[in-house]
Amino acid sequence: MRRVRSGEGGAAEPAGAEDYITMPSMKDGRILVTGAEGFLGHHIVPALKRELGGEILEVGRRDYDLLDPDRVRRMLKELRPRTVVHLAAKSGGILDNKKRPADYLYENLAMNTHMVHECFRAGVKKFLTLMGGCSYPADAASPIDEGRMWNGFPQIESAGYSVAKRMLLVQSWAYRQQHGFDSLVLIPGNVYGEWDNFRMEEAHVIPALLRRFLDARERGAREVAVYGSGRPTRDFVYAGDVAATIPWFLKHYDHSEPVNISSGTRCSIRELAETIARIVGFQGALVWDASKPDGQMDKIFDVTKLRSLGLQCPTPLEEGLRRTLDWLTAARRQGKVRL
Repeated sequence: MRRVRSGEGGAAEPAGAEDYITMPSMKDGRILVTGAEGFLGHHIVPALKRELGGEILEVGRRDYDLLDPDRVRRMLKELRPRTVVHLAAKSGGILDNKKRPADYLYENLAMNTHMVHECFRAGVKKFLTLMGGCSYPADAASPIDEGRMWNGFPQIESAGYSVAKRMLLVQSWAYRQQHGFDSLVLIPGNVYGEWDNFRMEEAHVIPALLRRFLDARERGAREVAVYGSGRPTRDFVYAGDVAATIPWFLKHYDHSEPVNISSGTRCSIRELAETIARIVGFQGALVWDASKPDGQMDKIFDVTKLRSLGLQCPTPLEEGLRRTLDWLTAARRQGKVRL
């Protein structure tokens, strides 16, 4: 485990937040971040240091096994956090989810159940966690607002993960209702950026395509196979934009009602693949493999609630893709990327 004391900093209150509570100063508190060494952790920890100050306690799976409730209790007893940002999760791409749905269901249910319960018992004052937009019903019409979560079953290919994550909403509501435990759940869209997982079977669409086109360019390949038909549309959000909202929610938001954190912008998988091929410099053909699943055909998130709080995710997709590509190119040389 690494303990890092951040520098001083203060976040300006965004316009439109008048109806939300300003929490007491967090600079005297200790913020525990599980999954700190993961994809989103690499973006969120710096945002917490920059905006909130205080002591940031970064925890990875090698430090404490969150599948074991005794280890969770020990972690909280030893570290004594005031605030917990729970990012640890078992996550992966659609192919790995199809292969191992039980693993995704069990590990996420177990980690989340232990974390919520033991943080309440330990007297944690604020608990924030994330769930995926894949938990929304598979047939939800876009743009999908936060009130549609329970209107149907999620996409079957990732249902183990999605249903486990959906239970976070029930946990947050139940512990607030019975115990007054201050917890909240945010729902990022299709997140991408530096430090993502680029292992082909585990990767989501953007890291998978970036790696595939980069490898093909370096090999001098004449074509690249791309999964599916290219027709589905998605709402991609840069990880740095998601991270920038977290300090505000810790300071001001005192509700168990979830909030979508995304760009609200529609992009087809075909358009995405063509953009990535162009910025990578791959000049060969794109061959669409229709035998691979498309998943949900249209998934765009309604970000009305996010914007009503004075928040947004403004990074244009191509700019975020270029940042990610630049990082991936350097990280491969330095051996700092999950391949």
